[in-house]
Amino acid sequence: MKIGFTTSFPVEVVFAAGHTPIDMNNIFVTGNASDFVEQAEFDGYPRNICSWIKGMYSVALSSGMNAVIGVVEGDCSNTHSLMSTLIDKNIEVISFSFPHTKDRKKLADEIEKLEQYFDVKHAKVLEVKTRLDKIRKKLIRLDKLTWNENKVTGLENHLWLVNSSDFNGDPDDFEKRLDEFIFEAEGRKSIKTDFRFGFLGVPPIITNLYDFLLEHKVNIVFNEIQRQFSMPYLEKDIVDQYLRYTYPYSIFDRLKDIKTEISNRKLDAVLSYSQSFCHRQIDSILIKKYVDIPVLTIEGDQPGDLDARTKLRIESFLDMLKY
Repeated sequence: MKIGFTTSFPVEVVFAAGHTPIDMNNIFVTGNASDFVEQAEFDGYPRNICSWIKGMYSVALSSGMNAVIGVVEGDCSNTHSLMSTLIDKNIEVISFSFPHTKDRKKLADEIEKLEQYFDVKHAKVLEVKTRLDKIRKKLIRLDKLTWNENKVTGLENHLWLVNSSDFNGDPDDFEKRLDEFIFEAEGRKSIKTDFRFGFLGVPPIITNLYDFLLEHKVNIVFNEIQRQFSMPYLEKDIVDQYLRYTYPYSIFDRLKDIKTEISNRKLDAVLSYSQSFCHRQIDSILIKKYVDIPVLTIEGDQPGDLDARTKLRIESFLDMLKY
């Protein structure tokens, strides 16, 4: 079966059950994104609702999903209503929660409920985790080629890490292509730039952001949430793995990781990205307070290219850093 999901969760369970997990965000942003948004609004979704929610709604209806896993705690509160509209369209929905308190037992219970739903043994799930961790180790190598050897662009880093949320539904093919990419990248000359930036927040809905930055001699060498999707800590226990995954929990968990990577990667500045109408916009207050290098906050709304105002703000920010 094709099992859609709204954000990263213990994908090992779906693979262990013999089904194909599909990150609906990736289909949305790489497809006819504007058409997906328009279709949701035609069906009644309000203008002032996040475009990602509208995109996932249309993807679920158009991509032949057998069921959708909605992360109803630890992600967007609008997911609750998204799930209701999908039920109304006769799509089976499954709820999964990351406990805000990071309670280990509660998270273990959530994973167990998922295993029971898909009728899969925990030992099989751990076997799949071992398989996926082999690929995740290679993603760590790709990430190091980005920040330590300057041979991978921020866009390439973003694409590989963001797609590790579901391994494009086929881990074997994903690993084969990853091996080929790493081999090619290792033979490159280092990228010469003026600044090393971090990108904080959810993956951008803006399609040409990384290219625009590279044209201005800026490479993104830290994609915060995308890296989290790749589960870089390689914990032996699956519960520990998803407890260390920072995205669903407090901003202070994220900040601890961010500050460590700012130091490790010797970043000059960070872009703090948020999506229009998202509660995570409030997190920018604390990011600006606790991150001790220059921060530029930018916002995305509809899918598409950078608008003129944001381009000007980025260029002004770069001028400030230069002088």
